[in-house]
Amino acid sequence: MREAAPSDRTKVHRHPERARYDRPSIDAILDDAYVCHLGFRVEGQPFGIPTMFARDGDRVIVHGSAASRMTKTLATGVPVSVAVTLLDGLVLARSATHHSMNYRSVVVVGHAQPIEDRVDKVAAMRALVERIAPGRWERVREPSDAELRSTTILAVPLDEASAKVRTGPPVDDEEDLSRDVWAGVLPLAPTAMGEPIPDPGLPAGTHLGSDVRGVLERLRPKP
Repeated sequence: MREAAPSDRTKVHRHPERARYDRPSIDAILDDAYVCHLGFRVEGQPFGIPTMFARDGDRVIVHGSAASRMTKTLATGVPVSVAVTLLDGLVLARSATHHSMNYRSVVVVGHAQPIEDRVDKVAAMRALVERIAPGRWERVREPSDAELRSTTILAVPLDEASAKVRTGPPVDDEEDLSRDVWAGVLPLAPTAMGEPIPDPGLPAGTHLGSDVRGVLERLRPKP
């Protein structure tokens, strides 16, 4: 596993004490998230597109229709940023300017690389499916050649990445500490899972597999 060192593009300047550059910290945040935002420009117009992703070793994997503007643009090698944020709490302060949020975030910058080798492409698709529900790849139909041709899968290396983490209570000015207003943190639970909603065409009696039960056990709120 390579270590991500801060570059001029990933070095955290505002609140540098919150920065994390070690790969275990970066990987842990990426592995807890399901959605990233891809930032890129098309003819001078900036776009920030939300999409699902998976970390696959030393790279971030995203996919989309081969006909989409996002995949066609990124496949040309234009600069791209990948941003991920996990929100852990709302920070309420005694002054308006010190309100904040507790969060864990990662920013990756670089260039997306199309995955074209069939074996690697199937492996990347597997990583995306397994990110949603570990163990599910063995239960579903693998993509056909036609489906692979119509899907673009891109990899963004984790060579330039940094994390930023805020924890703890508000940081109020000393003269505001005696103000008669509640201050503190309202914790936010991680992604919570509700009851499964079966597909209307699902045959009666089809049971949840171990893959689905595993997702439910991991994401349902604990009593």
